[in-house]
Amino acid sequence: MTDRINALMERLGHRFAAPSLLEEALTHPSVLGRKGRDYDRLEFLGDRVVGILVADLIFQGFPGDDAGALARRFNALVRQESLARVAVDMGLGEHLRLNKSERDAGGAAKPAILADAFEAVVAALYLDGGLEVARAFVGRMIQPLLAELATGAKDAKTALQEWAATKTLPPPVYVVLETEGPAHAPSFTVEVSVGEHRGRGTGRAKRAAEQAAARALLDEVKA
Repeated sequence: MTDRINALMERLGHRFAAPSLLEEALTHPSVLGRKGRDYDRLEFLGDRVVGILVADLIFQGFPGDDAGALARRFNALVRQESLARVAVDMGLGEHLRLNKSERDAGGAAKPAILADAFEAVVAALYLDGGLEVARAFVGRMIQPLLAELATGAKDAKTALQEWAATKTLPPPVYVVLETEGPAHAPSFTVEVSVGEHRGRGTGRAKRAAEQAAARALLDEVKA
């Protein structure tokens, strides 16, 4: 196993008994002349595993919602854009196996590829470690999005960008200042700047830390 795969296992919080499953989950169909399979089959399974786990998270987390409200929350969490956000937060793109033309075309950052790869990784975790391993990972990674749904608040990053535009200021710039904790459960500290304004936030994922930093800056300028 490469150091990169070992590092990814640490981030996933699971040591694979069959590392080939994880390799398969990271292999895009564009890779030709490969040994083994690409991630298509695992993505098929992972789509269903993610579905049941997210449905359970919402069902347990929002006991007052009727079926319609639960469905809206579910659709918001499992859509391609949401899963791609989670994949970006965990740095999944840098681990993907793509052919040169796909990588040069920015494939490692395409939402469709990232979302599919995330589902494939969940399937690999499910097959290698069982449902509870997959549940722990999905719950940890989806939590920032789930928190946004729970508050019903407007996305702080979007709100900050809109505020900057109304003040004719440059767009927000986010910088990771510090990363602490083990690879499978890191904590990020991020600073956001808009002109001379600054805000800091921490979170278990980069996206969550960026949201917290944006919210802190907004609270300061609107106080």
